Parts: sequence; structure tokens; C-alpha cells
Amino acid sequence: MTKIVLAFISLFASLQLYAQNIDRIEIQEPNGGNAINIAVSKYDEADGNGFFDEAEDLERKGDFNEALTLFGKAAFEYSAVKNFNRYGQAIIKMSNMHYQLGRFTDAEQILLNVALKNYSKMGSKNGLMNTYNLLGKVYLASSKYTQSMWFYTQQGILAKQLKSNNSYIESVLGIAQVKIKKKDFTLALRDLKSAEWLANSIKTSQYKAQIKDARELIAIKISPKK
Repeated sequence: MTKIVLAFISLFASLQLYAQNIDRIEIQEPNGGNAINIAVSKYDEADGNGFFDEAEDLERKGDFNEALTLFGKAAFEYSAVKNFNRYGQAIIKMSNMHYQLGRFTDAEQILLNVALKNYSKMGSKNGLMNTYNLLGKVYLASSKYTQSMWFYTQQGILAKQLKSNNSYIESVLGIAQVKIKKKDFTLALRDLKSAEWLANSIKTSQYKAQIKDARELIAIKISPKK
């Protein structure tokens, strides 16, 4: 499956294919002159937007397989018209669909081999930050705790640079989850307290349930077994 995905993504990333996917229309000059060849692209950014919107609708409905296919089509269109920002968004969505489907290796390969390279070339710190966040989740789900910790940390570093409070809180919570998996409960509780303080400082309650669940999980794990 991974080889198929990588081949598919490589197809998206190769802009050389753009030149091979054009129609040529011959227009006859007046007075019997020579025909003029005009190259007309088969690709259209509007088509990419249509695929993307439909894929998001399927994602909300939980149909991740179909959403994955349409996000892939959107990525192809965006790649062809050189809209690398939208291309990166579609790639991130594709990797997230694999994550939701439990295909962690496929998600990892797309993020490492396509998303990071795309955003690095663009010089997009926001794109890299979001990619690091998803890589942290993927590696955590794969029980690769060292890698997960590293990517969550990188997310936090960029979040500070970009002054993105929400992304920084998410990185701290991600690191706390890694520490819970590693049974470093005391350190995890400190991270949760930091995340809670940061959330209160920006007056957001969106992380309240997540922090509460993490604390309850730690309490269960450290409670003496009867």
C-alpha cells in the first residue's frame, strides 16, 4: 500500500507531467495561412476547488476512503496549475485521511516525502508547523515516542516564532500525551498544568475537556490496583 501511495504522490509532485497533459488546438490563419498551435491546459484550479470541497463534505460524514480519493484529485489539479499552497493543504488532508483510517505508515510517508518538502520550498512556517503537528500524532499512534516528541517540540518552536498560542498549546498537549504513553506521569501533569495556564491566559476553553481527560487517564494509571 505504501509503495502505491508514494508512486501516486510522486505523480502529483512531478510538474513535468503538466507539459504532457495539454490539448493543442489548431487555428487556421486567414487567407490560407499556416495553422497556429495553441496549447490549452486540461487542468483548472476551479476543478481542484470542487474536488476539495466535495472531499471535505465526505470527511465530515466520516467517509474517509472516498474523501482520500477526492483530496488526491484536488492535489493533482493544484500541482498542475502550480498553486502550491492549496496543493499542500490537499496533501495534509490526504495524510490525515490515512491517519483516520489507521494507515499510519502511509500518512507518515506522505508527510515526510511530500508535505515537508513542499512547505520547505515555499518557506511556509505555518505549513511546516501544521505538518509537524500531524507527524507528532502519527508517530504517537505508531508508538514511536521519540520521533513524536521531536515533532511536537518542533511544532512548539514554530508556534512561538509565529505567536500562535493555540498551536503552542496543542504542541504542549501532544508532548504530554507522549509522556503519558511513556509513563512519565509527573512530567505529563506539569505539561497539562502549563497547557491549562496558557489556555486560561488567552481565555479559551477549547482544550478544557482534553486536559480533563488526560488527567483522569493519569489518575487511573497511577491508582493502586486492587
